[in-house]
Amino acid sequence: MESMYSGADRRRGGPDRRNPDVRIKILLVDDHALFRVGMRQILEREADFEIVAEAEDPRTAFDAARDHTPDIVLLDLSLPAPGGIETTQRIKREVPATGIIGLAVSEDEDQLFEAIKAGAAAFIVKDISPEDLVTVIRRVHAGEYLINDKVFSRPTVASRVLKEFRELAVYGQEAAPIFAPLSPREVEILDNIAKGMTNKQVAYALSISEQTVKNHMSSILRKLSVNDRTQAVVYAMKQGWIRIPED
Repeated sequence: MESMYSGADRRRGGPDRRNPDVRIKILLVDDHALFRVGMRQILEREADFEIVAEAEDPRTAFDAARDHTPDIVLLDLSLPAPGGIETTQRIKREVPATGIIGLAVSEDEDQLFEAIKAGAAAFIVKDISPEDLVTVIRRVHAGEYLINDKVFSRPTVASRVLKEFRELAVYGQEAAPIFAPLSPREVEILDNIAKGMTNKQVAYALSISEQTVKNHMSSILRKLSVNDRTQAVVYAMKQGWIRIPED
C-alpha cells in the first residue's frame, strides 16, 4: 500500500515518542478480537501510548469511552447495529474532547460522508501501515482534523457535505452581520476551499505559493475562532461571505 503520509508528516510524532510522560490514552473498538489484538501489539510499542480499554460492540464502546475518557478512539465504522457512525456520534456527545479515528474496510464515500457528519477526526482504511497509524494517532491527538483534507480531495463527497452545510446555513441561521473580519484574499481562498480545492490547487488557481495559502488559512482559523477548514467554511457560508454552487 502506498503511504498516506510523507516523511515530514511522520516526523511530527517524533517529539511525543521521546516523552513517555505524556500518555495518550487509547480505546480500541472493533468486533473482531484478532484485529484488536493486532492493533494493541502495534500501539503498545510506543512508550507514550496507553490502551485503556477495548470494546467489541457499540454499547461497550460507549460505556468504555464514558468511563475512561480516552484521548483517542480507534473505532470500526462497520460495527453491528446501531453501527459505527451512531457510536461515533454518541461518544462525541458524551466525551467531546475525544478524537475519534474511523476505521473502514475500503475508501467508501458514503461512510466518509457520514463519518465527517458524526464528528470523526480521521478516516482510515484498515490496511494502513503501522507507521502511518501511529502518525495519524499523534496528529489527531495534537488537534488536527485529518478527515477534512480527505473529504475535500473527493469532489463528490465535498459537494454533498457542502450542500448539507449550505442548507443548514439557509434554514438554521438568523440574519448575517454586515461586517466580515476576513480580508478579500482570505475570502477568496476560503471560497476556493469550499469548492473542494486542496491547498495546492488553491495556490495554483491564485498564482501564489502553497505556503502562502497555509498562512492565510491559519489567519482565517484564528480570526473566526474555529479549529479546522470545515468549520471555517460552514461559518463563512452561514454569514453569507461565500456561496457554494448547487452542483
